[in-house]
Amino acid sequence: MSESFWLSTLKQERAIAVIRAPTFELGQQMARAVAMGGMRLIEITWNSDRAPELIASLRSELPNCLVGTGTLLTRAQLQSAIAAGAQFLFTPHVDFGLIQLALQQGVPIVPGALSPTEIVTAWQAGASSVKVFPVQAVGGATYIRNLQGPLGQIPLIPTGGVTVENAKDFLAAGAIAVGLSGNLFPAAAIQAGNWPAIAQQARILCQQVANVSIS
Repeated sequence: MSESFWLSTLKQERAIAVIRAPTFELGQQMARAVAMGGMRLIEITWNSDRAPELIASLRSELPNCLVGTGTLLTRAQLQSAIAAGAQFLFTPHVDFGLIQLALQQGVPIVPGALSPTEIVTAWQAGASSVKVFPVQAVGGATYIRNLQGPLGQIPLIPTGGVTVENAKDFLAAGAIAVGLSGNLFPAAAIQAGNWPAIAQQARILCQQVANVSIS
């Protein structure tokens, strides 16, 4: 996937569903639910149950979605993720070796960073975009807005504290997209297997982010 296609997809979709699934079957259901709600970007964390198998399964079942992975820490994990069919890669940290390996394979990689120095370091190393995590711990949307002056050319994806309700605030502050995990999947709905409720959460999120103009 080219970097330009990745960035244009982020600008179009504006939100990524982050799934950390304790069982393979639960991961399938969670992904199906958000896809039913209109989300097309799905991240399966690498510490999910049978993550490689789950990624491959969802690639086949949800051809209209882009299925990637996150929480990658090592070269072996990254290579396994690409072999499983992951279409984009997230790491919680900045690792030059992982960035270069992903670029060589033609797969977009989004390292995690927090400070301006970390963000610029990741971008200069060739990151396709940069995950700002945990964003809520450093001021939320206000922090993203404050970064726009010096770092406005870097596409930022805040995660960690993004909710269905405040996602639009991060986008209005200048983020290219947002990542949501727990808030998108209420524990009560998961426990009850209430997948239509989760699909509705995704549908509301899509409506919220669609109304935010792209800077």
